[in-house]
Amino acid sequence: MTEPSEADVVRNAGRSRYELLVDGEVVGLVDYRIADDGTLALTHTEVDRSLRGQGFSAVLVSRALDDVRARGERVVAKCSYVREFRREHPEYADVFAK
Repeated sequence: MTEPSEADVVRNAGRSRYELLVDGEVVGLVDYRIADDGTLALTHTEVDRSLRGQGFSAVLVSRALDDVRARGERVVAKCSYVREFRREHPEYADVFAK
């Protein structure tokens, strides 16, 4: 079985989401929408049931936020999982618009 750290996360701008890939298969996602001010509103996080509780969601969100930071963008947490992640990971405070 693939470890969370071995999974890939890619931004799929055409579908307005970040995708979590294991062996090339999409097994998770973070949906976003771009607000009028250019921020990304992260609206929904989902990981395949068989992978829940193993750290895949945290890898997905952290890598998405790393990408947002690298692009010089900011996010708003509309998703409950992302809000929880934000509280537990203050090292990402600079990525959040509010």
